[in-house]
Amino acid sequence: MSHATYRTQFGPAERARLAELATLGEPVQVASLDEPAARERLAGVEVLLTSWGAPPLTAEILDAAPNLRAVIHCAGTVRPLVTDAVWDRNLLVTNAVDANAVPVAEFTFAAIIMAGKRAPFLAARARTARDDWSLSGFGDLSNQGRTIGIVGFSRTGRRVVDRLAALETREVLVSDPYADRDEVKAAGARLTDLDEVLAASDITSLHAPALPSTRHLIGARELALMPDGATLINTARGMVVDTAALEAECETGRLFAVLDVTDPEPLPADSVLYDLPNVMITPHIAGSLGTETRRMTAAALDELERYVRGEAPVSPVTRESLETSA
Repeated sequence: MSHATYRTQFGPAERARLAELATLGEPVQVASLDEPAARERLAGVEVLLTSWGAPPLTAEILDAAPNLRAVIHCAGTVRPLVTDAVWDRNLLVTNAVDANAVPVAEFTFAAIIMAGKRAPFLAARARTARDDWSLSGFGDLSNQGRTIGIVGFSRTGRRVVDRLAALETREVLVSDPYADRDEVKAAGARLTDLDEVLAASDITSLHAPALPSTRHLIGARELALMPDGATLINTARGMVVDTAALEAECETGRLFAVLDVTDPEPLPADSVLYDLPNVMITPHIAGSLGTETRRMTAAALDELERYVRGEAPVSPVTRESLETSA
């Protein structure tokens, strides 16, 4: 992992726990696997702990690590990290996606509440219309009786549904082709198709993974289904939304949007979304940052402890699972 990531994710407590679980050599952490010291270490390594900044584990790198048995990722998706060579060698791979889902769900829940009161958009207007505190034109400023739509019953999507139980919603709708209807119902929501979610929801929150099948899942047709005054929240991946279509729809003022991710990221400087009062953009901050990343480290060290004990992992990643998840 990068040096900055290591300093953030591994404090004294994490390093002490790591030393209890594994035999460590020097250097303990490297940012590149091409340096002589790293290659020398690879020859005897059984487990790799990886995180942001780790290079792809190519066949060449894996050839230099004949004793490698497990790759335990201290962050979310392993897509930039794993290659076919990893799967061909039948290595155990785990990630900390579940731990990373916690702050994303927290951020999303907060965004839903703020969107219900139109807070981000009223705040944007206050910067320019300082003498106008009227609430006209913003619809019903309320979080009671709202219909909330969740696109993607993922780790994050499930957590958002759980948190929505704290609100007096009219209904929570879920769209996910892989979700189990009974599981969704048990969580307090109703599974339906994407069109109904978009057409019926006051606020729709996206939690679909970045897959070829989800690229531009929300395009011009889908945005047109959303009722006037509805809000689209995206804390998933920017590519799930057709940016040009969103720009065109939001420019009319018909919809509101809360975007923590965009496509591309960041948006071009001339994107109209920056200047629209009905759009709030944050720089991809919903996921784990700062001390939140230690939660992912703890999850990874838990997996390492299970590996040491010969127990099954809690969050394994397989070639097949990456076809439908992060």
